Amino acid sequence: MTFRELLLLGLVGWTAVGHLGVALSFAMQQREKALRHLGWIGGVWAVYLAALLVTSLLQPQKTVAIGQRQCFDEMCFTVTGADEMPGYLIRDSSRLVRVKVSVTNRGHHTESESILEAYLIDRQGRRWNEVPGLTGVRLTTRVPAGGSVVSEPVFKVAGSASGLGLVFTHGWKQPGVLVLGGSDSLLHKRTVVWLGDRSAQN
Repeated sequence: MTFRELLLLGLVGWTAVGHLGVALSFAMQQREKALRHLGWIGGVWAVYLAALLVTSLLQPQKTVAIGQRQCFDEMCFTVTGADEMPGYLIRDSSRLVRVKVSVTNRGHHTESESILEAYLIDRQGRRWNEVPGLTGVRLTTRVPAGGSVVSEPVFKVAGSASGLGLVFTHGWKQPGVLVLGGSDSLLHKRTVVWLGDRSAQN
């Protein structure tokens, strides 16, 4: 766990204790004291959220090279390449792009990154989610301690798409959206692995 995650955890714990104090103050008919405590809680959260938004807006987008791993606690993900999938009949001008990702568990127990998702973007900011049913080993698969597997998520992208990049995300329904400076934090530019000028064909 990083310092920024510990900071958020500490703030949440402090808030929980503060709310217990507020409830106790109300129970003892100490309304002014309870409102004062609520004001402190709201004020601290306002400062924290302001710092979160400023950090998200000012930090440049982080890029990760092909072959460089991204780790979330004990689970690490390394994009090793991408290619187009020939032989699939697509009626429009779209293309199927398959990305190869090495998934490694550097921990001591079988684990998975159960809510991790990936999507492709291009230089124009367009986004394409993974095509269900075309991936064998999923990014969320459970991996034994010290083991590795290869996941090959597939994406249907526009025929005109160029400069594709892969983004890992845990979505917005998780505490990471409130972590200062995290790729998943509110309004933060997502960390991206640029695959090449067109589709990084191999």
